[in-house]
Amino acid sequence: MPTSVPTANRFERRRAATRKALVDAARQILAETGETGVSIQVIADRADVGFGSFYNHFESKAQLFDAAVSDALEEFGQAIDEQLRETDDPAELVAAGFRLTARMADSHPDLMRILRHRGLAHIHSDKGSAPRARRDLERGIATGRFARVDPTVALSALGGTLLSLVELRFSRPDLDGEEAAASLAEMALRMLGLSDAEAREIARRPLPSGVGG
Repeated sequence: MPTSVPTANRFERRRAATRKALVDAARQILAETGETGVSIQVIADRADVGFGSFYNHFESKAQLFDAAVSDALEEFGQAIDEQLRETDDPAELVAAGFRLTARMADSHPDLMRILRHRGLAHIHSDKGSAPRARRDLERGIATGRFARVDPTVALSALGGTLLSLVELRFSRPDLDGEEAAASLAEMALRMLGLSDAEAREIARRPLPSGVGG
């Protein structure tokens, strides 16, 4: 029996496992300090791989840390999507996204620390929550749910507000995170053209059944 295919499969699995270990190590470092000045040897040691393995997957530390941030943002986007898969109203999606993000500071602290340290540069990324938020903004504008605003500018405003919420959750853990998230969501909806009363109601509407932290 030929052995080339199984051997190739084992090689690809090992290669994928090594790359994942490096990305996971970079994510740990970003969550802990947000700094990227550590040496490649430190990264390789944390990943428990050989130093030479690094260059089989990445050309530089910058490329690795970009991959780590993209990986974290995609996990964040998928987590929000999963919990809001039954929600269609763009306004409710915006509000619930804020509220779930506040909860994830407790349920997914390492992930949220990466967002805290590195999220600003990725507000307009093509991965993670950014394309999902833009999709909801564009649909809300097209259907008249939102005011006719520039979706790129609106995404900047929403992204910056969301990151300020993440910072608030870590820097002021004594504050009521649920109420802070609802208040910021209400402000965001008002910015998008909803009335004061509707923005307040949607921002405090019960989350879909089964949604947790």
